[in-house]
Amino acid sequence: MARGHLHKFGGSSLADADCYRRVAHILLTHGNSDDLVVVSAAGKSTNFLYKLLALKDSSQLWQEELQVLISFQQNLIEQLLSNEQARSLRERLSIDKYQLISLFSLDSLNEYKRSEVVSFGERWSARLLAALLRESGVAASDIDARSLLIADEGAIPQIRVDESRARVLKRVDDSPNERLIITGFICANSQGETLLLGRNGSDYSATLIASLANIGRVTIWTDVEGVFNADPNKINDAKLLKSLSLDEANRLAHLGSPVLHNRSLQPLFDTDVSLAVRSSYASHTDFTLIAPKSSSASAPVVTNLSSVSLFNFRLTAGLQSVIELLAEAGLIPLAHWKLAQNRVELAFTNENSKQVQSILELDAEPLGIADIRVREDLGLVALVSADSNLYRRGFARLLSRDARPLFNDGLSLVTLVPFGQVNLLTQKVHRRCAGPRKRIGVLLLGVGNIGEAWVDLFTRARTSLNKELEASVELVGLLSSKKALLKEEGISLSSWKEEFDQQATPWLYDHLFEQLQALECDELIALDISASADLTLQYPEFFARGIHVVSANKLAGSGPLAFYHELKQQLGNRRLFWRYNASCGAGLPVQHALNDLHNSGDNIEAVGGIFSGTLCWLFENYDAEKPFSQLVLEAKGLGITEPDPRDDLSGRDMQRKLLILAREIGHDIELEDIKLNSLVPAELADIPLEQFLVRISELDEEMLAQFNSAAELNKVLRYVAGLDFIDGELKAEVGIEWVDREHAYANLTPGDNVFVIRSSFYQDNPLIIRGPGAGREVTAAAVQSDLAQICRDLVQE
Repeated sequence: MARGHLHKFGGSSLADADCYRRVAHILLTHGNSDDLVVVSAAGKSTNFLYKLLALKDSSQLWQEELQVLISFQQNLIEQLLSNEQARSLRERLSIDKYQLISLFSLDSLNEYKRSEVVSFGERWSARLLAALLRESGVAASDIDARSLLIADEGAIPQIRVDESRARVLKRVDDSPNERLIITGFICANSQGETLLLGRNGSDYSATLIASLANIGRVTIWTDVEGVFNADPNKINDAKLLKSLSLDEANRLAHLGSPVLHNRSLQPLFDTDVSLAVRSSYASHTDFTLIAPKSSSASAPVVTNLSSVSLFNFRLTAGLQSVIELLAEAGLIPLAHWKLAQNRVELAFTNENSKQVQSILELDAEPLGIADIRVREDLGLVALVSADSNLYRRGFARLLSRDARPLFNDGLSLVTLVPFGQVNLLTQKVHRRCAGPRKRIGVLLLGVGNIGEAWVDLFTRARTSLNKELEASVELVGLLSSKKALLKEEGISLSSWKEEFDQQATPWLYDHLFEQLQALECDELIALDISASADLTLQYPEFFARGIHVVSANKLAGSGPLAFYHELKQQLGNRRLFWRYNASCGAGLPVQHALNDLHNSGDNIEAVGGIFSGTLCWLFENYDAEKPFSQLVLEAKGLGITEPDPRDDLSGRDMQRKLLILAREIGHDIELEDIKLNSLVPAELADIPLEQFLVRISELDEEMLAQFNSAAELNKVLRYVAGLDFIDGELKAEVGIEWVDREHAYANLTPGDNVFVIRSSFYQDNPLIIRGPGAGREVTAAAVQSDLAQICRDLVQE
C-alpha cells in the first residue's frame, strides 16, 4: 500500500533538544501514522566525525573529541527521554563508542570504514527521534538505509533502482501504521559495505526513497520557509514563492540556490511526487510547493553566484560533444556562449574549475580545443522563469558594458559580471524583473478642507506617480476624529466622500492598528493633516508597526525633546520615513533648502522670518488709520484667522514652527527655550472667547504706540521669528520687531510667509524663500510632495 507523505529533517532542524521536540510536534500535528521520515545527523555531528578522521593519527586528540561528541548525544538522550527509553539508548550509544574506538585503532581505514564512521551521525538521529516518538505513544522504528538502498560504486554511488525499490516497498509493507525513521546520506554496496551519497545526500535520500515507495509528497523541513524570489538576506522585499515547477526548481538549483540541490530533484522527474520546502522553526507559515508536472510559469526568481570561472577557447568541432563529455563527470555548465572566430565560452563554479580545466586540456586534441583561457574574477546573476523571454529586454537594459551577453535556455537568463558588480546587479534585476509590483497604501487622517484638496491633487497625480514608480499607490483609509473607513481593495477617488459618509464607523486606536496590520499592502503611509495632539502621541505606535508618516500637523515635530528624539530613534532603527515639510511653510521648500545646504557642506548660522500668513496679513494692512482690533475682527470675518484669533495673536504657532526648523538644523532645544512675546495681554489670554472679543480693543493702545515709535525711525512693525548665535550663545525669539522699510520682511503680499537663511555660503546676501505659507491647496501640495518622495525612497533601486 502506498504511503502519502515523507518528511525529511536536516541537521539544523535537529540541532538540540528543543529542535527534536519541535520535530516530534510537527510529525504529530502535520503527519499521519504511516509517514516515512528521513533524517540527517544532528547539528554539526557529521563535521565532527570528519574531524575525528582527520585526527586519527593522534590518539589523544581524537579520543578527546570523540568524548565531546558522545557527551553531546548523551545530553540529548537525557533531555528528551524517560529512564527506560534513555537506558536503552545509552547502552546502544556505549556500544557505538567502543565500535568507533575499535575502528580508530586500526592501522588504516579504507573508504568503506571511513564512510562507516561518518554514518554514525544519521544513525544516532534516527534512533533518538524514533525513541522520542515512541515516548509520545506513537509506533515508530529507526531504519538503517543501508538495508534499503543498494548502489554501485563510483565518484557518486549509482543506486540500483529495481533492487532498492523492492527492498523499500517490502519494508514499507511490513510496517503498516508505523512511522519509519530512516537514515539519510548513506547506502551500501552489494557486499553491505557503507557508501556515502555525497553533498546534500540526505535530501537526495528523501526524494529517492519517496520515488521508490510511490510517496505522494516529500516535505523537506529546514531552517528557511521555502524558496524566495531572491535571497532574503540581501534583498529586503524578497517574497516567498508558494509554487514552483520542477523544471524551474531544477534550473534554479543548478544556478546555485542554497535551498535546493539539483541532484536532490532528479528522482522526482517522471513521477507524480510533489516536493514542499518548509521551515521546521515556523511550521505554521506559508511554504513552497514544487509540482512535478506544472504547466504554468511561476513568478521569476533572481539568484547569483559570487565566484564563477569562465573558460574561453577556440573549438573546431561541435560544442555539444564538449558539453556531453563534461556532463559524464557531473560537470554541467552554468551557461555557454558561442563567439566569433570559432571561440566559445563555458561558465562553471570556481569549485569545479580545476576539474573542468583538467578534462579540457586532457581531451583538447580529439575535441578540437585550442588556446584555453581561464578567467576567475567573475560572478553570475540569473533570472529563472519558464517565461524568461518576457524579462529579457528589462534584464538586458541593466547590464554594464563589461557584462557577458545574456544566455537564454528557455528557463533562465544568465549573465556574468565582475564579481564586484554581482550584488548591485542582483538588486537591480530583482527590482526591475522579479520584484513584486509594490502596493503602497495611503491612510488620510483628516478629511476636512486640506484633506479634500489633497484627494483632488492625488487623483490628478496618481497615474503618473504609479507609472514613474512602477508601483501601485492607493488610498486605503480615511479617518475623521470620530469615524474611520478602511478598505482592502482601496477607496474610490471619485466617490470617496459618499463612501465615507455611508460606510465609515466609529474607531479606537487599538482596533485601528489591528485593521491596518491586516491590510494587504507592502507599505503603509499615514498622512496626518489634523491638528490633533492625541494623534501625534500615537506616532511611536505607527512607527512600531512599520507605518510611515507625513505630517502637516506641527505638534509632533515641536513636542517635548525626549519625545522627538524617541521618534527619530525609531526611524533610525528601521527603514522608516517621516516627512513634515507641510508643518512649516506649507508648500514652500524650506526644509528642502535647509537639508540641501547641510548636504552641500554649508553651515547654517541663522534662520528667521514671518511664518504666519495671518500675522503677515495683519501687519501688512495695519496703518493706524483704523484700530488694530478692528483689523483683527475683519480678518476673522474673512476666515483669515483661526476661530479664536488668539491662536494666531499669541505667536505660539510661529514659535512651534521655529522650533521645528531649529531641530531640523541640529539644535536640541525645547519650546520654552524660544522666547515668546505674545500680542495678547496676560489678562486676556485665558478668558472665554466671547469676553475676549468684547475686550479686544485693549490691544489697540500698545499697538498704536509701537506703530508710531517705529514710524518715527522710518521703520514698520512686523511679527517675526528668529534664531541666531549672538556672542556664541543661541538666541531664539518670537515677537514684534521694527524693521527697515527695505527689509525682506517689510514688503510682502498680505498672507505670505518669508524665510531668511544666513549661512557660511549666504552671509551678506542671505537666502530668501517667499510665497504663500498657508492655504488648502499649497498645504495639500506639500503633503503630496512628501508622500511622493517617501514612495520613491521605498521603491528606489
